[in-house]
Amino acid sequence: MREITPGLTFIRTMLNNPPDATAWVTGNRNYPGLSGLVKFYFTDYEGTLIEAEFFGLPNVTTPGSTDFYAMHIHEFGDCTPPFDKTGGHYNREDRVPNLHPEHSGDLIPLFGNQGYAWTAFYDKRIVVPEITGKSVVVHRMRDDFTSQPAGDSGEKIACGVIRIV
Repeated sequence: MREITPGLTFIRTMLNNPPDATAWVTGNRNYPGLSGLVKFYFTDYEGTLIEAEFFGLPNVTTPGSTDFYAMHIHEFGDCTPPFDKTGGHYNREDRVPNLHPEHSGDLIPLFGNQGYAWTAFYDKRIVVPEITGKSVVVHRMRDDFTSQPAGDSGEKIACGVIRIV
């Protein structure tokens, strides 16, 4: 007999339901071929299921290459290049002090394989109505989860506004 686990429920959600919100992410001037789609799904577990897929990450031309890239939700949905109007990391709890990596917008890193990355994860800190109009930002380097205020993740190489579907 097969047990129903949250993981199986999440897989069914992604396969059988449209997302509740999405962010179409595009690269900056230095990475015009970078694009991706981040999908946000409501769950029965008081959190959000997030699925992200990216093409054209910086290591696309190096055969067999792998690299990590930071991915965050930022405060503002202004993705006008060079993405300098996205504000800081979204912080639902409005913690004082607002230290990294405690922000709600601190997401798991992307693991790029020759320019491609796919990931799916569950996060109780994110609620779809609260992130609508904010932005998903991909950074050139990995997040070190230590440096203040944002993890020393480098250049913002891609950005997309989160919109209700």
